[in-house]
Amino acid sequence: MTAGAATRRTGARTTAAHRGSALADLVGLAPAMALFGIFIGVPLLGAVVLSFFHWNGLGSPHWAGGANWAQFVHDPIAGQSLAVTAKVVALSWVVQTPISMALGLFTAGRARYRSVYATLYVLPLLLSTAGIALMWEALLDPNFGGVAALARSVHLELLRQNWLGSANLTLYVIVAIISWQFIPFHTLLYQMGRRQIPEVLYEAATLDGATGRQLFWRVTLPQLRYTIATSSTLMVVGALTYFDIIYIMTNGGPGYTTRVLSLDMYQAAFLQNQFGYASVLAVVLGVVGVGIALALVRFTGFGSMGSQQEGAT
Repeated sequence: MTAGAATRRTGARTTAAHRGSALADLVGLAPAMALFGIFIGVPLLGAVVLSFFHWNGLGSPHWAGGANWAQFVHDPIAGQSLAVTAKVVALSWVVQTPISMALGLFTAGRARYRSVYATLYVLPLLLSTAGIALMWEALLDPNFGGVAALARSVHLELLRQNWLGSANLTLYVIVAIISWQFIPFHTLLYQMGRRQIPEVLYEAATLDGATGRQLFWRVTLPQLRYTIATSSTLMVVGALTYFDIIYIMTNGGPGYTTRVLSLDMYQAAFLQNQFGYASVLAVVLGVVGVGIALALVRFTGFGSMGSQQEGAT
């Protein structure tokens, strides 16, 4: 009986400790959850509700049922915008990830000159997006831009292109400019991730006869998997909302070749005054972004993340 009573008391204390820990977690998370609910949850819920109404921005909304959603399903421009958005997301990840990783690993070195390079790499991140768009628009002007002037001076006809007016080039130019702006941010992520890898892992692998390439594939890359998951999530979800550079430089053109879903949403709301239909596009963007983020967390194991230094002891 005494042992049973002691076991029950131990179990009660354990349960109380778990409850206290859970309560402390809730208290700690409460401010963040409140801000998330105010700035994310409430607007998203409002967009979902508004997607079932017709509203031109004035007067009272009128119930539309599923008409807005049916319009989205049958709208060829929305379908093309969704395809362009998917292409921008994929190209952004393919371009930015290897370059960011390479620069991050380079700047993670302890040599002083690498710190200088790291400072220079961050400069595009400090510029405003509107300023970047206007600067590159001026540089890429086919008649009076800096690239055209360079082409004339060095007699290199390859540079004399209609960079922002060609259906075959413009999307790739936009992706390149976006990458130029955001690669510095992801470079910092990889730089910090590399510096958190214990040097003892490299020393042990070197003693076992590992080459430089084997060190990268067997030590560096596995230890950076959580950094890759974080960077990829931010990169992919952020690519879904690219708007300002595209709006300033091409406004979705030529034709619809750079018309992403966020630009389609803007034009539906503020040019066509179809706020209900624009809310449908907003909900689609939100659901796609959350779905991609959850998939990345699920398949990379980021949700059960352990120490970045696992294996060091």
